[in-house]
Amino acid sequence: MSENTQTVKAIIARSAGAKVEEVPILIPEPGPNDVIVRVQACGVCHTDLAYRDGDIADEFPFLLGHEAAGIVETVGSAVTHVREGDFVIANWRAVCGECRACKKGEPKYCFNTHNASKKMTLENGTELTPALGIGAFAEKTILHEGQCTKVDPEEDPAAAGLLGCGIMAGLGAAVNTAAIEIGESAAVFGCGGVGTAAIAGARLAGAATIIAVDIDQRKLDTAREFGATDTICSADLSEEEVIERVKGLTGGFGPDVTIDAVGIQPTWRLAFYSRDLAGRMVMVGVPNLTDHVDIPAIDLYGHGGSIRPAWYGDCLPERDFPAYVALHRAGRFPLDKFVSERIALGDVEDAFATMRAGTVLRSVVEL
Repeated sequence: MSENTQTVKAIIARSAGAKVEEVPILIPEPGPNDVIVRVQACGVCHTDLAYRDGDIADEFPFLLGHEAAGIVETVGSAVTHVREGDFVIANWRAVCGECRACKKGEPKYCFNTHNASKKMTLENGTELTPALGIGAFAEKTILHEGQCTKVDPEEDPAAAGLLGCGIMAGLGAAVNTAAIEIGESAAVFGCGGVGTAAIAGARLAGAATIIAVDIDQRKLDTAREFGATDTICSADLSEEEVIERVKGLTGGFGPDVTIDAVGIQPTWRLAFYSRDLAGRMVMVGVPNLTDHVDIPAIDLYGHGGSIRPAWYGDCLPERDFPAYVALHRAGRFPLDKFVSERIALGDVEDAFATMRAGTVLRSVVEL
């Protein structure tokens, strides 16, 4: 062990489905392009639960947490992107500038995003797999400098960190992937944190009609606060009834844009069949490893338009994170309202249960 190795508290998942544990972990001395960030806040995202349950990969043990903001504490010898003391949001798209996507001018699809050069470990030397290359349910984490996006230091860390994943995913699905224009109509299926962010994004983009669809009336009430003009509780409705109601709110044609914010076949089908002919459908909800979508090929052909997955809301962190923090600071985007509760590091397992119950947009760990 190097004399510069640090020991900090962190939350790990040892095996699929097992409860998470708070344990000491070792943070190595940073490599030339690495930085150590003192984590101030980290949101509890559904992706962390998916890691814990083995729905994403089998590279246990996982160091969970990725929606994080904090202070750059130590920088490697070759770091130029940030400095010690900078307030940053962690991102999992540190574009390389060299892969085929970057060279085609599509860095939002970067296939070679940077991660730290060294691994964090348990005290016995077992290497940890950091969630989305970040691992921020910890007092400190090690990142590549490109994973650190500097933003206004006056921003609340609990709010800022949420741009690191779920909120940016939903917001970007509406603004970047769907490219909603002023006066258009949109429908969002699933009103958790990502779906509600898509609703807020649709309002920010100027959509005239924004329809929120969910099985939980409480979520629909919240959706109105973020910009939904109409809501549909689908709990006791058939697929055909939901589609009919969505179309009824858009002149019988269907919305210009539909967004599946859940990623399961029922919501995918609703988003697909509800949209206007030649409308744009965006899939931002992440499916699990076994889900499939089954529709007749003639329906795919006959509906025209486009179907696009939104990876990270097609965002560019260096462009988008500072911009949305600035919009929040100016009172034009309600980033802080996504913070439902502030919890301690040891409360992550309870936060997963709260998430499953659907009673929060985001629980945020504050350190």
